[in-house]
Amino acid sequence: MTQYTPMIQQYLAIKKDYPDTFLFFRLGDFYELFFDDAIAASRELEITLTGREGGGAEKIPMCGVPHHSADAYIAELLKNGYKVAVCEQVEDPKEAKGVVRREVTRVITPGTMMEGKWLADKENNYLVALADAHGSMGVAACDMSTGEMYVTSLAGRREAALDEAMQYRPKELVVTGWSGELKTDVPLTSLDPSGIDASAVDAQYGADASGLDLPMRLAVNALLHYIGVTQKRSLTHMRLIKRYDAKQYLQMDSFSRRNLELTETIRDKSKKGSLLWLLDRTETAMGGRMLRRWIERPLVNKSELEARLDAVAHLKGDLLLRADVRRCLDQVYDLERLAGRISYGNANARDLVQLRLSLESVPELKGLLLGSGSPVLHELASGMDECADIAAFLQAALVDDPPISVREGGLIRSGYDAYLDKLHTASREGKTWIAQLEQTEREATGIRSLKVGFNKVFGYYIEVSRANLANIPAGRYERKQTLANAERFITPELKEKEALILEAEEKLIELEYQLFVQVRSEVALHIPRLQNLAERIAAIDVLQAFATVSDERGYVRPELVTTGECVISEGRHPVVEAVLEREKYVANDVEMNQTDRQILLITGPNMAGKSTYMRQIALLVVMAQIGCFVPAKAARLSLVDQIFTRIGAADDLVGGHSTFMVEMLETKHALQKATAQSLILLDEIGRGTSTYDGMALAQSVIEYIQQKIGAKTLFSTHYHELTGLAESLPGVVNVNARCEERGGKLLFLHKIEPGRADKSYGIHVAELAEMPREVIDRAREILSGLEQGSTLAKAGDQQLSLDTLWSAQATSAAALDESATRLSPEEEQIVAELRELDLNQTTPMDAMLKLFQWKQQLKKG
Repeated sequence: MTQYTPMIQQYLAIKKDYPDTFLFFRLGDFYELFFDDAIAASRELEITLTGREGGGAEKIPMCGVPHHSADAYIAELLKNGYKVAVCEQVEDPKEAKGVVRREVTRVITPGTMMEGKWLADKENNYLVALADAHGSMGVAACDMSTGEMYVTSLAGRREAALDEAMQYRPKELVVTGWSGELKTDVPLTSLDPSGIDASAVDAQYGADASGLDLPMRLAVNALLHYIGVTQKRSLTHMRLIKRYDAKQYLQMDSFSRRNLELTETIRDKSKKGSLLWLLDRTETAMGGRMLRRWIERPLVNKSELEARLDAVAHLKGDLLLRADVRRCLDQVYDLERLAGRISYGNANARDLVQLRLSLESVPELKGLLLGSGSPVLHELASGMDECADIAAFLQAALVDDPPISVREGGLIRSGYDAYLDKLHTASREGKTWIAQLEQTEREATGIRSLKVGFNKVFGYYIEVSRANLANIPAGRYERKQTLANAERFITPELKEKEALILEAEEKLIELEYQLFVQVRSEVALHIPRLQNLAERIAAIDVLQAFATVSDERGYVRPELVTTGECVISEGRHPVVEAVLEREKYVANDVEMNQTDRQILLITGPNMAGKSTYMRQIALLVVMAQIGCFVPAKAARLSLVDQIFTRIGAADDLVGGHSTFMVEMLETKHALQKATAQSLILLDEIGRGTSTYDGMALAQSVIEYIQQKIGAKTLFSTHYHELTGLAESLPGVVNVNARCEERGGKLLFLHKIEPGRADKSYGIHVAELAEMPREVIDRAREILSGLEQGSTLAKAGDQQLSLDTLWSAQATSAAALDESATRLSPEEEQIVAELRELDLNQTTPMDAMLKLFQWKQQLKKG
């Protein structure tokens, strides 16, 4: 390293402490990157890669970006999952002895962004920590931009903790005490538990941390440690910590959330086309974020839901009140993130003016709600702190339209500070004298084109064109600068006034900055008040959004019951209905309970609406359990504790699983976790394997749900033989997606009716897809032959016996054992596993998964 120049040595010493980041190294007006950072950054940011002499044998790779436009480049790196360490010059180059002293002032990571321009307005930016405390898992999530902190703990498997963490859609993960690989595409940092301050949570949250168990404390401490290392400052706005139990909410695994398209679509991961897109009629950014949180975590507490529904009903029924509330909300800026920036110290004067304007709209909003006649809205409003003292303070301190920069003056209102007013007067009087000087000199010289000007290099000057130089009285001016068509002059008196003006302006700008920092610091003392106000306004915003959508689309209030029923009259898929717009949506009924209509077995062709019907029911349950009205003529719904879905086909590339394996894992998860209060949606189970395997799996799953779980289940299938289960299994009911043949064409009616489908229409669907006519005709010939041949035994004549299945497997294993000398290593391993398998501890789903894994091993062998 000694062969490099002192500056490059300084760079390398700093870079050593930040090996996993792009080091933005300040050099004058640029941030420079060197060595491998430069090569990678030039590729990621599409900027020119150059070289610099640094004392070594070869030029050092280098690239750079202007400091004033660095934010855009940093944002691009963050979007791609990278970290950026910002290294600033921390001493004046004029005063430096040798190399200018530099320090990393902040490490910016995907999960620690604070700047509004890098963040989506209506989406939280979560940093999530996972902590393993000897088998119990802690999960902590914080959004630094808003100050929110949520924490919970879970007993058991790591997969459950990871699934809980992924519900936050984290931008970054931190893990501690976690051995082994963590399969995720989210940027990940692993922390050594020994380097984390065990008392950090107590120092940050005080008495609010007293109820946290060990896994929770470990997770929060990991977050606070990571934030401290990257931000290098205290975060006073992070004072609210919310402990929760995952069972307080309707639980959905990652598969189910994706399949139901709650916040983004499966196809292109966009908000448009999701339930969030439909319901988002919020007026504020913080309301939009709260709406997303409510959708991702529906409630299971009936009294809380009834309170929300009461408020929605009142706002829906009072159009004038709702319009006034929306108008007031429209005047409120993002209080949560404004508070975060104020506390963090990067809020500018315009941010504080936005805060003032927001607070000035609160009294009217509060008055509207207090006088609404709604107990729920009255309670929300009565707890709203108007923060009138903060608004008045900001009104007195700051001008109405300050500049973006806080270093150029023009921030503080006249009358706020007496000394600042004196400096303003001195500057103003000096400029008045100079303005008068121009007229005085024109009269004294007779040169009407003479003018007085100013630039940052030469200061104030008197400019005379070349044509008028002869008219200047001798000795009146001192020559300062020669131009092509003019000469510039000064006078002793002008220089004296210039010195006074510039001194006053320099002091003025510095004093304004100091006063602004004081104002910002004073407001920062009231961050908890602002956060409480923001939370109440956000809740009001979500409730009015529900009321607005419900009124515009004709939704009804769901009746929440405890009888285990799910009865919907003329229900509609909320998103499909909205997308269809003017086209008539075909509404469908559903009647389910936990006795004689527990499992609906749905048959019918592809494209007939089976999957839409299933999703529709789940979405209406979600809407009811976030406190929103539902698209139906009437709905009587029992609260569900969990929703499981197995809809659609997709490989898990990250997990390395095939489509069929994903199907089996999702189904297994439902069978393991579901209760009698759950809702299960299973679409064409078994289609990823052979017909007999698939049918056997499907029937086994139905039997297991009916006999062992008792959950309300929607089960669609193309195995028409399964419809016989309605005769042998209590609670299984056949329904079908109706369609008709008209003129040789297939017409989908999208109507779900009682009974089973009378035939399959796969070849008709192939025709709709415009398959070649030759293929269609040949398919009809083959189908005719199959229909004249043997058929499967009726489903229900003989239910699957797991013992029989394993008996066959054991016999096969014995035969293999007799010829062990001819077995491959893979086969020997499978036989050994089969011998060790405890059938009494093996569920049907586990058995099928094991068989599938063995089959895959044999294929590879």
